[in-house]
Amino acid sequence: MAGNFWQSSHSQQWILDKQDLLRERQNDLLVLTEDEYQKIFIFFANVIQVLGEQLKLRQQVIATATVYFKRFYARNSLKNIDPLLLAPTCILLASKVEEFGVISNSRLISICQTAIKSKFSYAYTQEFPYRTNHILECEFYLLENLDCCLIVFQPYRPLLQLVQDMGQEDQLLTLTWRIVNDSLRTDVCLLYPPYQIAIACLQIACVILQKDSTKQWFAELNVDLDKVQEIVRAIVNLYELWKDWKEKDEIQILLSKIPKPKPPPQR
Repeated sequence: MAGNFWQSSHSQQWILDKQDLLRERQNDLLVLTEDEYQKIFIFFANVIQVLGEQLKLRQQVIATATVYFKRFYARNSLKNIDPLLLAPTCILLASKVEEFGVISNSRLISICQTAIKSKFSYAYTQEFPYRTNHILECEFYLLENLDCCLIVFQPYRPLLQLVQDMGQEDQLLTLTWRIVNDSLRTDVCLLYPPYQIAIACLQIACVILQKDSTKQWFAELNVDLDKVQEIVRAIVNLYELWKDWKEKDEIQILLSKIPKPKPPPQR
């Protein structure tokens, strides 16, 4: 495992350029607006979160699965693989890479079926349609598209160090941790290094908690503050979008607009 972010495949291959990202999305953005595209990814980040919690995974595993999901669609159209199949596949792969332990395929399918029926019935009127063989096939395709670059550096570790350096209490860490989780619903994990994301989330939390005394601490950081402000804007824009979004009313229509993949061959 790469112990140094700057020498890792995450740094060298998976910090993407915003223009490249938009260019790769052009086919999907012919049928979806940018807001609709982001809402679909917010929804599936929520699906991954719920599945992860039902499987009792650590947040690090859930975060890595979400990054895999976003990386795949950074280079592929939504029509290449049904996101409802890719979501549990990303969880399966992330649990192996993060050394959480092996999730049995039958348990994963069972939890997908239960979650779709109980938690996401407002989005799906039919049962979870995939079986173990679909997920295993999808896993190979996912590995290929990730170039086998599976180590993901998350903002959680630098965040712990920053809060410690700041000498602040648990309330700030708890709120910032939640904002880092929310940042997975944006593109920042594809565009910026994790330590910059941690600083941006910390800055938002300090504003919310009105910690004016931290301004000097931020001013003394040796970091590209323009990049940090770009991340702050992306997360604030997410909250603006979230505030007005009636997910339960809209999501079925949005999911129906996703370009459909070819049906899998019958077994």
